[in-house]
Amino acid sequence: MQFDQVTVIGGGLAGSECAIQLADRGFAVKLCEMRPQVSSPAHHTDHLAELVCSNSFKSTRLDSAAGLLKAELERMGSVLLDCAHRAAVPAGGALAVDRVTFSELVEAEVAARPNIEVVHGEVTQIPEGHVVIAAGPLCSPALSEEVMKLVGGDALAFFDAAAPIVDASTLDMDVLFSQSRYEEQGSGDYLNAPLNKEEYEAFIGALTTADRVVLKDFEGGDLFQACQPAEEVARTGKDAIRFGAMKPVGLTDPRTGRRPWAAIQLRAENKEKTAYNLVGFQTNLTFGEQKRVFHMVPGLENAEFFRYGVMHRNTFVDAPHVLDGTFAVPGTGVRLAGQITGTEGYMEAVATGLLAALNTYAEAIEVAPVELPRVGALGALVGYATDPATVGYQPMHVNFGLVPPLEDGKRRSKRDRYQAYADRALEALDTYLARRSDLFGGDRS
Repeated sequence: MQFDQVTVIGGGLAGSECAIQLADRGFAVKLCEMRPQVSSPAHHTDHLAELVCSNSFKSTRLDSAAGLLKAELERMGSVLLDCAHRAAVPAGGALAVDRVTFSELVEAEVAARPNIEVVHGEVTQIPEGHVVIAAGPLCSPALSEEVMKLVGGDALAFFDAAAPIVDASTLDMDVLFSQSRYEEQGSGDYLNAPLNKEEYEAFIGALTTADRVVLKDFEGGDLFQACQPAEEVARTGKDAIRFGAMKPVGLTDPRTGRRPWAAIQLRAENKEKTAYNLVGFQTNLTFGEQKRVFHMVPGLENAEFFRYGVMHRNTFVDAPHVLDGTFAVPGTGVRLAGQITGTEGYMEAVATGLLAALNTYAEAIEVAPVELPRVGALGALVGYATDPATVGYQPMHVNFGLVPPLEDGKRRSKRDRYQAYADRALEALDTYLARRSDLFGGDRS
């Protein structure tokens, strides 16, 4: 190998998976975890791989993106997924764990590898050599400053303010119309949901009175100063948002031939236009209230959500514009993993930790990096997160809105379509893994 020592910063899900995978490939790994010397407002223990929110790793069903991701990680040899299965508690169709048992199992896996040295204490400077930064969404101020120097101040965000993303196949295209402002009807990059005055006033009434998520103490006012949620804008006056995100100027509703009273614009999230973002509607409403309120919008009555809007404290980089396809900072020995890449979710963190290890190993033995099939859950997420064409990058978890559509053109129910996505993905992954025995099998020494 060209090098055999790696420092992994962060002992969460991504960092733990990364360290274990690197150790299994012959590296001497220094795993740095700031706790217990320094903690974060979200942590309650000193353990590796602490689950700071829910104890659920989401669905195990293959006809869900979360379930497909687990199937992919199982094929790729994820150790933390195995720990999760061993720590599982009854949860119906989901994989939920006893969080204490899970952390203990992960720590046992780390301890069983003598080439992993766990170092407790805050990292305030990025060390020399090959480094994986997996410091999580609450990266310490000192390390955040170092990351900012590495990627540029404009490329590091401290708040996650994301608008909902909906499934294009569930939108009413008899109501929505395609038009960018001041362009010809039927052309442009946006879909528009038109509202008359009565519909607008009912929508604003629901938006401003809906239940909101209670922010944690460490988020508080700074979050709202950084990015106003749509419901807060609407509270400043009944027409405030009609002169902002819902302004109808330059639009013509083809059903009436007139400009609507207000309109919500939807922007495609991918080239295939299978998923759309509700432009300007970052929100702090609860998920249930988002579904109720946005279903009041003409054309969105039956919309299904790939991602609900969220607002919370979250340190992440503008991955599509500062990282390469392996989540490395070009020209450095630094690679990122976990939520600091802008990928969202427990299993997504595990997956990016695994990929960081594999790509570091590929670099060391001078073979091609991992290029997962884009039809898979993880391949599609990595593609989205590292595509320079991605606009307005915000944290994203795996979802079927990111995968290319099926090519056979058959009409299917949603469940059958999702199952077909999964079947296609696993077939493609199996073919890829068989071809890449240099990374996924055989003698790694």
